[in-house]
Amino acid sequence: MTVETVGQPKLSHSAAAIRVFAMLAVSGAVVGGLWALLAPPVHGAVVLSQRGERVSGFLGDESDRLFLGAFLMVGFLGVLAVVATAAVWWWRAHRGPQMVAALSLGALAAGGIGSSLGNALVHWRYGTVDVAAAPISPEHRVFYTTEAPSAFFGQSPWLIAATVVFPAGVAALLYALCALAAKRDDLAAWPPVERVPRPPVPVTDGVSNAD
Repeated sequence: MTVETVGQPKLSHSAAAIRVFAMLAVSGAVVGGLWALLAPPVHGAVVLSQRGERVSGFLGDESDRLFLGAFLMVGFLGVLAVVATAAVWWWRAHRGPQMVAALSLGALAAGGIGSSLGNALVHWRYGTVDVAAAPISPEHRVFYTTEAPSAFFGQSPWLIAATVVFPAGVAALLYALCALAAKRDDLAAWPPVERVPRPPVPVTDGVSNAD
């Protein structure tokens, strides 16, 4: 069974790759804004102890929201990577190494832009908790705070890098699985590559002539 190929596209492969990269970068900014809107803040308090020390902490199980904020960011970026890979794969005329490179780099850019923009927006929205400047006194020993959520699971550079690289890895893996499932070596893209039939192998009776 043969797989129908598409006609010659209006865009070149390079132009299509640039569009994919740009759209993913813009989508990363949208993800960052959506995350900043939906990620829950973390409520805490700054308390003046009996020894006159300032102690900060979270209220109840509010510390779990630190994990929830980072999980939301990873989830949004993962969904973006899956949807983008499906859309790019259906752009049949431009399937190939150049497109998967644009997809991976675009997903990487989306991860960096989304997480960075999201962190900047939540810190602008909720501010930064300054324990030293909290208005507490012996008469008012407790000051309640609202802390911005974090888009990362920690402050380690490796954890930050893992969040940024995650959507690129998902996109590259899914594209590779689609390529493995394709019925043609050229992925039915443009230009089509005709398969050259191999010459038939001569059948012998298995008896060799000895001198």
